[in-house]
Amino acid sequence: MSRQTDPVRGLLALALATFLAIMIGWLLVIGKSILLPIVIAVLSAYVMANASSALGRWRPTAPLPGFVRRMILLLGFVVVILAFNGVVIVTVRDLMITAPAYQDNLERITTQALSMLGVAGNPDWQAVRAVTIDQIDMQGLIGMLAGSVGSLVGLLFMAVVYALFLTGEAGSFAYKLSVALPGQGQAAKTLDVIKDINTRIADYLAIKTLINMILGGLSFVILWLFGVDYALFWALIIGVLNYIPYFGSLLGVAFPVLLTVVQFGTIQATIAVAVCLTAAQMWVGNWLEPRMIGRKVNLSPFVVLVALSFWSAFWGVPGAILAVPLTSMLAIIFAAFEQTRPLAVLLANDVIEFERRPLQPPRLTGGSVEN
Repeated sequence: MSRQTDPVRGLLALALATFLAIMIGWLLVIGKSILLPIVIAVLSAYVMANASSALGRWRPTAPLPGFVRRMILLLGFVVVILAFNGVVIVTVRDLMITAPAYQDNLERITTQALSMLGVAGNPDWQAVRAVTIDQIDMQGLIGMLAGSVGSLVGLLFMAVVYALFLTGEAGSFAYKLSVALPGQGQAAKTLDVIKDINTRIADYLAIKTLINMILGGLSFVILWLFGVDYALFWALIIGVLNYIPYFGSLLGVAFPVLLTVVQFGTIQATIAVAVCLTAAQMWVGNWLEPRMIGRKVNLSPFVVLVALSFWSAFWGVPGAILAVPLTSMLAIIFAAFEQTRPLAVLLANDVIEFERRPLQPPRLTGGSVEN
């Protein structure tokens, strides 16, 4: 009798898992406006907790209570967002004013290129141009870019509000968890998982942010030396997009390079800017980042690509930026439980970590996430 019921149970489990996956996907899409700020706030709280510990080891701020240190960091986060929003508003206003001049330069460059190729009067090329280049609306493109950046700033403001309340309740989280999970060391094991997430994800985000600041600074110097319009704005965009694995650096370079086409109207200037920005990206991506980040997140490159596609399909650009931290959090949670540990091994890039650190039984004492 049991042999007959085993396949039925397996099919039932598969059906329930499929239904659960569909429901989670539906909730991710429907609840995007609610879930995204919460996720950003949680990740920000992780970063601020580790940064608060770092401030606690710094002599001028060591005497301050942990709550005060976190409030200082949160205030700095708000100031950065306000400054970023101010740069966006001023840049978009100026871009809308200069958009007609960019449009004229694009038309002139296109006419010169077609004349050099000797196809300016060719009806076929004129038909192709009518449905391609002539359809480009610089003001419309600038408006779309401004809308995307503006929505991201709005999400960050909501995340600040959530992070404020999360920071205020951080001290009582360990006690709440012990009351919610009273039996057999479950609270201690959950705290251990949270501490592992806190250590690995917060370190990754903090170091990645520092790397992006360095890249943004280098990009600003390059753009400023070449006289590219709105160098600060494009440097900020390059820094933000570098959170996206693999493709973010390409998009970050593409935007200012395309601007040089319509600003300078010469292919030499565009090539020079592209080469310099690409060199900065290659130095950061191939030399600086591997040495600073190392193995903070143990995910295989294929898993990173799949995660990038998955989260960007549900949450767009913010999902692409959060793909690595969210997937790494899932991998840490999978690794903590015997039933899901094989999934964590499949997600990992280096399985030696699992061989060196076998699954441990729940401990009766656990640390607090309070810093």
